Formats: sequence, structure tokens, C-alpha cells
Amino acid sequence: MGTEFLKIVEADEAKKIVENLFKECYKIRSENVPIENSYNRVVSEDMHATMDLPPFDKALKDGYAIKSEDSFGTAEENPKILKCIDTVEAGSFSKKTVKKGECIEVSTGTPIPKGTNAIVMVEFSEKLEKSSETININVAILKSVPPNEDIAKKGSDIKKGKLILKKGTALNPVKIGLLSAQGMKNLDVFKKPFVSVISTGNELLNKNEKMEHGKIYDVNTNLIKGTVLSSGGTPITQGIVKDDYDELKTKIITSLKNSDIVICSGGTSAGVGDILKDVIDELGEVLIHGISVKPGKPTLVGKINDKIIIGLPGNPVSAITIYNVFIDPYIRSISGLSGRENSKRKQFRLAKRIHSAKGRMEYLLVEIKNNEVHPIVKDSGAIASLSYADGYTKIPKSVEIIDAGEFVDVSLF
Repeated sequence: MGTEFLKIVEADEAKKIVENLFKECYKIRSENVPIENSYNRVVSEDMHATMDLPPFDKALKDGYAIKSEDSFGTAEENPKILKCIDTVEAGSFSKKTVKKGECIEVSTGTPIPKGTNAIVMVEFSEKLEKSSETININVAILKSVPPNEDIAKKGSDIKKGKLILKKGTALNPVKIGLLSAQGMKNLDVFKKPFVSVISTGNELLNKNEKMEHGKIYDVNTNLIKGTVLSSGGTPITQGIVKDDYDELKTKIITSLKNSDIVICSGGTSAGVGDILKDVIDELGEVLIHGISVKPGKPTLVGKINDKIIIGLPGNPVSAITIYNVFIDPYIRSISGLSGRENSKRKQFRLAKRIHSAKGRMEYLLVEIKNNEVHPIVKDSGAIASLSYADGYTKIPKSVEIIDAGEFVDVSLF
């Protein structure tokens, strides 16, 4: 007949217990990582520019650096003839100073030579002498240009000392490129929590095993691994554990050695074959054994050696729903990511009536189509429903019906 749920709690109380546990067990820390390993990491302090960008006045086009006044009144039918005294390629600079009636040939990105204040694009110039030498030849300027034409001034992009990234910014390729332009080699980022992922159950097969009657392939390992990654954590997959007390105990002890948090799926119901509660009771303390929600009632939360262990239901929909509602915000917080519950919550009109069982908070998967909410009404083991779910809506335990046309809050995945 099994045992009863021993410490079943309401949803709000469960959230508070989990929140306090995370505050008690984990401190937000930072670590220094090479910039090439910083993708999707979160900076742990404000970052300021260490240098001006560009670091010098530079040419924006191929052409000739001139004194702009030398080009005044110039047109194709009335060109101005200047003497080219030097040629500069990208990565080098000219030591010469341009005087009136002179110019220097430049490439895009080269420093602006002394004595010049404008660039005439190569398209509006013409060399008047055919020679292998590019110095001391005459060049016809065919266009008048104002001061600073096609010149990027020093610091015009970023001034030294300017705030370029705020604490808590997640690094994408563009932001990494910005920091690379500053010559940064290492960055201080929030340290990711290591999260062990264990799937339990005699019925589970790994991907390399042949399907047998009464068996199913393990879904939750990769499902939970992906959600941990999206929360900013580093998942460590520990494989499948059968419904064996000693095997599960050994796996949990091993997992606690190299991870900050342990998440098990399956083995949480008040049934004969569900042993996770007993293992945690022996090794530590069970704080929650059941939450008054649908789906996900058989959720377990405990603590072993000042580390949190979470027992998620075996059904994939229940597991991912409980993870998103109760676990995701706190792993994101440790990782330096802001909580997403409010930032990704939007209101939509309900496309059709919802019926909910009174007495338990319900988290109902929904699909957004044509800017309307369509409830996904399938059992908690229906993995296909997750493939087209866009999020979930929360139905209070006192509500039995929400009519079509009403607006509901949706927490988007």
C-alpha cells in the first residue's frame, strides 16, 4: 500500500522553503575565465573601457589623406593637383607631416597622418603618372571634402573609462567581440553551479539498449540537462539508477562529491518502489515530501551535507513544470542571471474555456497561436505536449473554470 506523503505543502510555502534553502546553502561567487571560454557566461562586475576605441584617428576609406582646404572649389572639371609624399598600408603609419599641396595615400583603418584632416576616397582621385613608385607622384583630387571627412576620431566609438557592460550581463558573441577589442584576456564571471542529474526507475533504458516490452527510453536525463543549461548551470549526467536502495544511495553520495545540487527524477511518489525519501532520510533531511500542485504533487526537497537534493516526478511534463516553477529561478540567481518569472510573463486572451480540479494549484501547459492561449490538455506523462508548449499558466486552487475570452498570465519557456 506504500506510505503517505509526509510533508506536503502548499505551492507558496514550497517556494519559500526552496528559496531559503538556496540562500542557506549557496553563496553567489565569481571566477576568472579566459575570454575564449566566456560565451553565455555572466559578468560579475561592471566593466569599463580600458582604452579609447579607435585608439587613434583612423581612415574609414581607402584614398588620400589631405588638408581639406586644399580641396575647396575642386570638381571633376576643375581638379586639384597634389603631390603624394608617402603610402601607408593597414597596420603601419607614416612618420611624415603633410604640408599644403601634399597628400599621403592611406588604406582603411590606418592612422591619419600628421598635418591632414580629411580623406578623399580613391574613387574621387586619379594618379597622373604611371610609375612603380607611389611616392612623389602627382595625384588629381576630383572632389571637395570638408574637415573630418571619412575620419573616425580617437575615442569616437568608446571613450576610456566608459561603462561598456553592466554587472549581470550575459555574454554573447557581439559582447565578447567588444571586450576583445579592448584587448581583454580574462574576465570575472559568476561561477556556475554544478548540477548532477539522475534518472531512476527499473523501467528506464538508455539510448544504446534495445526496446523491450514494459520498458521506456530515458527522457528526463536530457530534458533536465537542457533545462539546467538554460538556467545557467553546468549539468553532470549521472545516468540511470534502478529502484535499488543501496545503488541509489551510492550514486547520490558520489554525486554530492562533485556537484553543488543533485536532481533526481522518479522515485518520489508515496509508493512501494519509491525509495528516494528513505535515502535522503538516512543521509540528511527531507523538508518537502509532496506539493499541493498539479502536475507535480510527488515532489521531494531535501538537504544532505549542506547541499540541496531535489526529487522531481518521473513524468516528463510534471518534472519540467516543477523545475521551471520551483528550481529554475534560484539556479539562475546563483549563475548571475536575473529571475525570468516576471521578465518572461505576458498576458494573452484565452481561446477556450479551462476546467481545473479545485483544491490544488494547477500549472497548465499552453500553446500561443494567433496571440491567443490554447490549453494543452494531456496527462503528465505525455512528452509530445512539451514539444509545442510555449509556456504555462497558473490556475489558483480556488478556481474551477476560466472562460474563453478572459486574459491569463503566461510564463513563457
